Amino acid sequence: MGAAEPLGIIAGGGGLPVRIAEAVAASGRPVVVAVLDGHGDAQAYGAYPSRSFRWGLVAQLLVWLKAQGVRQLVLAGTVSRPSILSLRPDAAGMKLLARVGRAAFSGDDSILRAVMKVLDEEGFEVLGAQEVLAGLLPPAALLAGAAPDELARADIQRGIAVCRALGIADVGQGCVVQHGLVLAVEAIEGTDAMLARCGPLHREGPGGVLVKCLKPGQSRLADLPTIGPRTVDGAISAGLRGLAFEANGTILLEREATIARAAAAGIFLLAFDPAEYNEGTTA
Repeated sequence: MGAAEPLGIIAGGGGLPVRIAEAVAASGRPVVVAVLDGHGDAQAYGAYPSRSFRWGLVAQLLVWLKAQGVRQLVLAGTVSRPSILSLRPDAAGMKLLARVGRAAFSGDDSILRAVMKVLDEEGFEVLGAQEVLAGLLPPAALLAGAAPDELARADIQRGIAVCRALGIADVGQGCVVQHGLVLAVEAIEGTDAMLARCGPLHREGPGGVLVKCLKPGQSRLADLPTIGPRTVDGAISAGLRGLAFEANGTILLEREATIARAAAAGIFLLAFDPAEYNEGTTA
């Protein structure tokens, strides 16, 4: 029997791509990592064939992955979207960017779909992180803290409606709601930065709720909503009373640490079924 086909990982920042690489390698399958320069930490992948590429050389990245025998790919990790002017693409990169087309100037999900199409045309099969690393997407459950009361449930319901509107416009995946007031919505800055600006907006009374949802029709192959210990820390600093995220569609990083941190702070951590928070639903 021949050697197992390597899994390629295009790695952004954070611990998720590192965990995927470790789990896949432990299963006996070879791993090849293309690190996005300025986002992922190349030193974290010293145990595997790896190479860093800046955005403008992404066409070279794909050529390198093919040369390594990669057919299946996982896109994982945090990425700050670059401006078009900062890309400095080479000739091959210019051709690839032309294939992405107008989506390069659109929202993140539009770009992702265009990139997926190009990867498919190049002969790659993109897998979701949850397909190679079990337990990333929690089912509906109260994971920490007391169950949301009527006020918190109303904030969650309002947050879901706001997230859906944001998602339809391909803007973001999260918002903060307190007493029915939308304190902040997530755009290109990301969840951590959104939470950082919520503190001064805090109203008297019970704290607000961070709500994270999939965009309507979003691909589940990359860029899923993500929550981890840093998210809980940001929620605590912002004076929130809880975090609510879509069950079976949100990545929970460092599960035990995230749950423990929320429990220690006395805030709730809820993986919710959106059907339970449809307009007109009562507790």
